[in-house]
Amino acid sequence: MGAAPRMQTGRAGRLDSTYVSTYIINMKPVQILMDEELLAGLDEDEEVRRSGRSKVLRGLVSAYLESRREALLDAQYRKGYGDDLRVSEELEGWDEEGSWPGE
Repeated sequence: MGAAPRMQTGRAGRLDSTYVSTYIINMKPVQILMDEELLAGLDEDEEVRRSGRSKVLRGLVSAYLESRREALLDAQYRKGYGDDLRVSEELEGWDEEGSWPGE
């Protein structure tokens, strides 16, 4: 997940509205339901206080999607190659033929 761009300020420390609107225009608001205890725990977190709920939740969703993608790739690999990851008999011995630098 890429880091969010730093907010840039113009004169008198005001946010550059062109920069902010360009960054925000690529996001859509999403409403989720969360029980009060979970929300209170989220709001007590230091990173949430520093960066905000939205940024933390975007990071969690991104990590979840990456984890799911990796699990899918692993499943496809196992389906294609099977759970037996040993070198097939026809390739046995070839690992002894090569030499590593410095040997």
